[in-house]
Amino acid sequence: MTVLNREDANASPAYAPVPSSDEGTARGDGIKVVLVDDDEDYREAVGGELSDLGFQVVSLPDGAAMFEYFGNGNSSDVILLDWRMPGVSGLDLLGQARRRGINVPVVFLTGMLAASYENAALDGGALDFVNKSRGATILAKRLNLIVKAGKRPPEQQQEEVLDCGALQLRPQISRAFWHGTDVNLTVVEFNIVNLLVRTAGEYVTYRAIYDCVHHVGFIAGAGEDGYRTNVRSSIKRIRNKFRAIDGDFGEIENFLAFGYRWRGAVRDTAD
Repeated sequence: MTVLNREDANASPAYAPVPSSDEGTARGDGIKVVLVDDDEDYREAVGGELSDLGFQVVSLPDGAAMFEYFGNGNSSDVILLDWRMPGVSGLDLLGQARRRGINVPVVFLTGMLAASYENAALDGGALDFVNKSRGATILAKRLNLIVKAGKRPPEQQQEEVLDCGALQLRPQISRAFWHGTDVNLTVVEFNIVNLLVRTAGEYVTYRAIYDCVHHVGFIAGAGEDGYRTNVRSSIKRIRNKFRAIDGDFGEIENFLAFGYRWRGAVRDTAD
């Protein structure tokens, strides 16, 4: 459900005309955008603004239409996904898209300002989280930054792939595959697995695991060693996701009071 923030009748419209001084950095230059939102008026307004800025916009009302669009062989440079739609969250749709092999960058649109929603979106694999009230100019600039940052010279196009037994990691898109099946890890969970795999066979301390998803010295939980509880909870979620694919999964081993390790050796390849 789309939420537009209107504090009073004199507030600036959410999608005012683009000032000429901003036009250069906001120009889409043919960037293909799939806009998914259940609010027809919102889709028309935002789609029109982005089209005027040079973006190629495909407006779709729901996740089913989005999956049909990509299932028919169509492509896009970026997906603009509403955070909340009838019967399903945008976060759930993102997970479904990744499991279907749709690895297009995703930007969430929302009228909800809580940091917890933004954290959930970024942990879930989105590249940005934009408030709908920011307007089309800011949205266009963010889209430009994301898409252009992902375009590299041909000699840099090879994607890093790490193979470790039945596990394959693709750091560029933060995806992990076990026996060829996407484990559907969040970005935070992927970072933990990535750390363990890159040091496969060696135990990594609780502190090092925690620091890889926060910052060095960050303290959370009860007491000086409270971060251990956070790490254990993360490892439990990761193990459960692997075991949903393979009930015999046991690659993550614990050394009591020290940390965890990934068994086996990693092989670094490229596509």
